[in-house]
Amino acid sequence: MIGKRVQQFARRMVENIMRPLVHLGITPNMLTLTGLLLTIFTAGVIAFNHLRIGGALVLCSGVFDMFDGAMARVSQKSSKFGAFFDSTLDRYAEGILLLGIIIYAQLHFPQQQMIGSLHVADVLIWLTYVAAISSLMISYARARAEGLGLDCKIGLLARPERVILLAMGLLIGGQWALFWTMLVMALLTTITAIQRIVYIWRVTRLSQNTPTTTAESSPKAGVKPPPQTGEPGKKPFRPLSKRLKSEQPLES
Repeated sequence: MIGKRVQQFARRMVENIMRPLVHLGITPNMLTLTGLLLTIFTAGVIAFNHLRIGGALVLCSGVFDMFDGAMARVSQKSSKFGAFFDSTLDRYAEGILLLGIIIYAQLHFPQQQMIGSLHVADVLIWLTYVAAISSLMISYARARAEGLGLDCKIGLLARPERVILLAMGLLIGGQWALFWTMLVMALLTTITAIQRIVYIWRVTRLSQNTPTTTAESSPKAGVKPPPQTGEPGKKPFRPLSKRLKSEQPLES
């Protein structure tokens, strides 16, 4: 995953770009909608066989996706609906972008190219579909975990990495570069989704198996403590050697 320092640097840079635009009346939701429209245009460019231009637009769309959040922070107009709206349209944008690749494979990939008995175009469509489903599951796993009060940001291929990988594959150009890019993306997104499922399973299992010391240490209701032997008001007698041993510090 991209390091936190890189993410923080990019966030500060985008916030500096957004500050002069605060007084123009531009809202974060307007930027979110504009980003979706840019993604739809990018998917159309890819579908009509302009792969390198599409790759450049994918990078632009990825950067533009940071604008709405930066505008919300700079203008202090953050809202729960804005976060929900942005996350929901991001899922639409990712699906539309991969739909552009599927349309490209149907229209422009040579049908005579084969892998064994399978058409390469069909395999590319299947890989893109797997990448789309796994990408949605990555985002859903994080959202569902956060709904349960758990943090789930782990994994090989979060959304920034998916954008960069797809953009690089398109910028290289060529049908086989796109094919191998989608193969890698389908594989890594599936692994990332499984990583998040296993991670949440381990966290929840650990929390369920961890005993609560307060419940065990407190006496149960209705159960009287065992009677103490010896005279009232005096501690029970213990040999000197046992007292010295029990009064040693717990950590050495």
